[in-house]
Amino acid sequence: MNPTASPPTDPPAAAAATSAAAEARSERRRTLRRLLRNPLTRFGMAVILALLAVALFAPWLATHDPLAQDLNRALQAPSAQHWFGTDEYGRDLYSRVIHGSRITLYIVLLVTVIVGPIGLAVGVVSGYFGGWVDGAIMRITDIFLSFPSLVLALAFVAALGPGLDHAVMAIALTAWPPIARLARAETLTLRRADFIVAVQLQGASALRVLGRHLVPLCLPSVIVRLTMNMAGIILTAAGLGFLGLGAQAPAPEWGAMISEGRRTMMEAWWTVAAPGSAILLVSLAFNLLGDGLYDLLDPRGE
Repeated sequence: MNPTASPPTDPPAAAAATSAAAEARSERRRTLRRLLRNPLTRFGMAVILALLAVALFAPWLATHDPLAQDLNRALQAPSAQHWFGTDEYGRDLYSRVIHGSRITLYIVLLVTVIVGPIGLAVGVVSGYFGGWVDGAIMRITDIFLSFPSLVLALAFVAALGPGLDHAVMAIALTAWPPIARLARAETLTLRRADFIVAVQLQGASALRVLGRHLVPLCLPSVIVRLTMNMAGIILTAAGLGFLGLGAQAPAPEWGAMISEGRRTMMEAWWTVAAPGSAILLVSLAFNLLGDGLYDLLDPRGE
């Protein structure tokens, strides 16, 4: 017998692995079917996927240069040449809305990437340790929650200065407290569970309990809340852009486009209707998707 020969594959083990993989694929298909069962959730997901596609292929979907000015074509109504009309500088509104989707996604994704881990970490640590740690963290959180998010974002942007990156930082500073409160509430419910106590009795450190057990259990609720928060992020970013504190001209940011169009909206309604409709549609889509995820992940809905 060759001592270096590999042992034969165990047929029961291979069959078990194949069965587990098939079961995982089947579970993913069932989850997707449950998520898409609601027509409103399907609509929200379709709009978000369309937004991603539009942002990705914006240079090819746009019919004009979004920054090119032509005063001879100023305030033209929607037509075959300019699908959404033109603004007061003769810029094509369709192309500007298309390219504005990139700015919107940039803000939403960057704020979410910042807010999610920070809010989750703060909430889990506060709920797990309790005592003075919980009291100190929650008092700071309450201070942030005591102000409307747009007002607080305005204060931060006023301190940091106008600009897209500063607007992202300001929105992130105002968006983490609700995530922290949610994660804390989940942790307070879970920290006295039998399996957590058993892990602690086995000598697991606090870091291991937080990272291996509490954070994964809190993650579904946080994901749902982040998805629903995206609509608020879009509206806050549009509000900052409208006030001239977000993306600066001539960037095709939807809120800034509404601000520019308000001067001519009585005789050229399309200058505010195009970006306003985009904000409404995308915000509604994120809310509908968040509702669908909540129904999917809520154990009481089983």
